[in-house]
Amino acid sequence: MSEKLKIIALGGLNEIGKNLTVYQFGDDILVVDCGLGFPDDDMYGVDIVIPDATYLVENQAKIRAIVLTHGHEDHIGALPYIMRDINVPIYATPLTAGLVRNKLDEHGLLEKTKIEVRRPGDFIRLGNFRVELIHVNHSIHDTVMLAIRTPQGIVIHTGDFKIDTTPVSGAMMNLTRLGELGNKGVLALLSDSTNVEKPGYSTSERKIGERFDELFNGCTKRIIVTTFASNVHRVQQVIDCAAKYGRRVAISGRSMENTLRVATELKCVKIPEGLLMDLSKINNLPPDKVVIITTGSQGEPTSALHRMAFSDHRQIEIQTGDRVIISASAVPGNEKTISRVIDELFRRGAEVIYDKVSELHVSGHAYQEELKILMALVKPKYFIPVHGEQRHLRIHAKLAEQMGIKSSNIVIADVGQIIEFSSKRIDINGTVHSGKVLVDGIGDFDVTSVVLRDRKHLAQDGMIVVIINLSSEDGSLISEPDIITRGFVYVKESEDLMHELKNVVLDTLDNNVEYKLTDRSSLKRAIRTDLAEFLFRKTKRKPMILTTVTEI
Repeated sequence: MSEKLKIIALGGLNEIGKNLTVYQFGDDILVVDCGLGFPDDDMYGVDIVIPDATYLVENQAKIRAIVLTHGHEDHIGALPYIMRDINVPIYATPLTAGLVRNKLDEHGLLEKTKIEVRRPGDFIRLGNFRVELIHVNHSIHDTVMLAIRTPQGIVIHTGDFKIDTTPVSGAMMNLTRLGELGNKGVLALLSDSTNVEKPGYSTSERKIGERFDELFNGCTKRIIVTTFASNVHRVQQVIDCAAKYGRRVAISGRSMENTLRVATELKCVKIPEGLLMDLSKINNLPPDKVVIITTGSQGEPTSALHRMAFSDHRQIEIQTGDRVIISASAVPGNEKTISRVIDELFRRGAEVIYDKVSELHVSGHAYQEELKILMALVKPKYFIPVHGEQRHLRIHAKLAEQMGIKSSNIVIADVGQIIEFSSKRIDINGTVHSGKVLVDGIGDFDVTSVVLRDRKHLAQDGMIVVIINLSSEDGSLISEPDIITRGFVYVKESEDLMHELKNVVLDTLDNNVEYKLTDRSSLKRAIRTDLAEFLFRKTKRKPMILTTVTEI
């Protein structure tokens, strides 16, 4: 067979989030997931990070479809940005499809996009690929694992999963089907590495329901619960407890409202009639009859919980005695923002219950023993760890070796590398254009590396603006240079330094008389160079220097 199966991750390797994997055979491309990531602390002003989709744009004619494993942001969040440049069908389970429709509608892309709904057990024929959807457990409804049949064999793409023997709703993960595929022979397994550092088994989601019951039972306070908007199972548990203890429920936060609306329409969430009420009317009830489910589990500054904590919410203000339950773990990098919100809640007299003091969250990702069970069932010839940083991928590879997979059959790749399968081996053979696209604001403009570099520069060392007025007739200086600083020094407290800076500029002008009328660019460059050298000698800092020369 001359054609080779190629697998290319455009995201999700050596990082958490931004999951996007390309499967290619001949002239057929299958894309699995299309997620976003969150910015690092030094990505000033950046809202989200998405995969660089240049390879997809260049090969759009070969793309048969995008198949989604589930509806979390790190698997669907980049769709509104990438679907601007490509127009291909999307296949998803009912809840995932509903969430995608909301996203594309907000960006004006829904009408031009074909979204096909499929369910666990369904098969999708996409050129050389035949994709089977397999039910798995995760922290959101309608999550599936993919068994991708290719001319070279079956590839299992896990997406996010855990083995939950007592799920909140629905059946246990379909281990039987995975065993059947393993007996037929599986070419390769691409497996979620998120929790590979954790030994043993993950905790069942049902345990959190038991903890909620303890916190609701006998509580006479107003209860405010925050969790991930997409964690429909958790929201259902809060609703069940509210109904059991005679409380009405109000929802705060647009993403929570949208997810709950879609989940309710699809009957993923069951809400007793009359339980929900408008947030604007919730203050008319006594505290022991109220539950508010809100966004803000990650301390996001624009979230409803953050606005409540800092008295910026139009309808809800934290009161002394409120019981605030934060039912989520911190996404790496969000620890400080969450801590600030928790501190402010305490300052306002609330009782805050969070993961450091009580078990209020369980992971939706498999622990080591569950990952081993999957390998034992699937018995893959080749193994590719995905969805993790370098340490996760390395530890997962060692785990695979313990399960009997040859080290030569295990590939740890990086974003953009091409993994090729031949009849007898697996290799990394070349790369494609890949990387990160930094999205600022509504995403109409991408943040380039130059812009990000300037933002870092401004944040670290501040800025100095030099304004010079020259005569248009002879280039003479009309008035002394005007120097403005921002984020560098406070002018009134640094008069001596400002005087020295003006003298440096005057000396530069005297030393570059020939540039005053003929070469303003060289004059500006000379001023910047002389100021930069002086400032570094004097302060050991390198502020951004902007120079304006005006003819009068």
